Amino acid sequence: MAARAAPHLTIWAVSDGRVGIEAQVLGLAEAVARRRPADVLVKRLAWRTPLARAAAPLVPFPRLLLRADSPIVPPWPDIWIGAGRASLPFSRRMRRWSGGKTFVVQTQDPRGRLADFDLVVPPAHDAASGPNVFSIVGAPNRMDPAAFGRELARFAARIDPLPHPRVALIVGGKSNSHDLPAELARELAAKVAAAVTQAGGSLMVSFTRRTPLPAQAAMREGLAAAPGWIWDGEGDNPYVAFLAAADAILVTEDSTNLATDAATTGKPIQVLPMSGGGRKFDRFHEDLRARGVARPFGGGFPVWSYPPLDETSRAAAELLRRYDSRHKQ
Repeated sequence: MAARAAPHLTIWAVSDGRVGIEAQVLGLAEAVARRRPADVLVKRLAWRTPLARAAAPLVPFPRLLLRADSPIVPPWPDIWIGAGRASLPFSRRMRRWSGGKTFVVQTQDPRGRLADFDLVVPPAHDAASGPNVFSIVGAPNRMDPAAFGRELARFAARIDPLPHPRVALIVGGKSNSHDLPAELARELAAKVAAAVTQAGGSLMVSFTRRTPLPAQAAMREGLAAAPGWIWDGEGDNPYVAFLAAADAILVTEDSTNLATDAATTGKPIQVLPMSGGGRKFDRFHEDLRARGVARPFGGGFPVWSYPPLDETSRAAAELLRRYDSRHKQ
């Protein structure tokens, strides 16, 4: 008798729509869908009023606080993947709402009762623990060889003429733990430009939405003389193509997402300092150094290699293992 085919799954990727947070839920959902037939639906939580978001954790019916164009209503999915604080009031209730049908996954550390979830996938540097916790290095992402090849082909006409070594510079910005003042941005730009010029290479620069405008202006001015492409924010984002085309990657220290994305390439990563910091970020960067993934920026572009991180696929495999185990009971 032929083996029965795995059922087609419905997966909801739930967040407040911020780029970095949505990338985590979509990345994990898409990694599951590469292993099992599935439809992935993006759910962006949008609130009726500015006060509704703050009130959501406190009221018994948080769905009533969502805008009509942001429904969380049945039929419920087979798998719910949530990320970010905004998703927590809904993630914590999903098993009850679905009568236990939905397998509930939360990325990041929910910082509270873990029993509300079937699986929690936090970064290892959060140091969360429990029988339903599966920690990974960094955060889930949407990077895979197919994405790198596709994006590199899209931007080939602009990137192919750039001289080697090609250095991708990915700049974060202001957060609860870090900042990038203009003076520091100017200093970093001068060091990077000197190193690229000395190497005879080129730059591919991408800022994030968190990069302060004064810092962007300072870096653009400081990097202008080096050959390359500083993306101006107009048109399609070449971020993934920059990672794919790079011989070396520089990332600011403020973001686990940026460093984890870069680490999926297997290429040398150097980390640029920022103002601020915290013990969790220290643990994360210590882990990357211990794995041979990243080093502090030293003013040049040494070559080394390491097995590309594929933590999203590892988490997807664990998710399906636990999902299948529950449904065989």
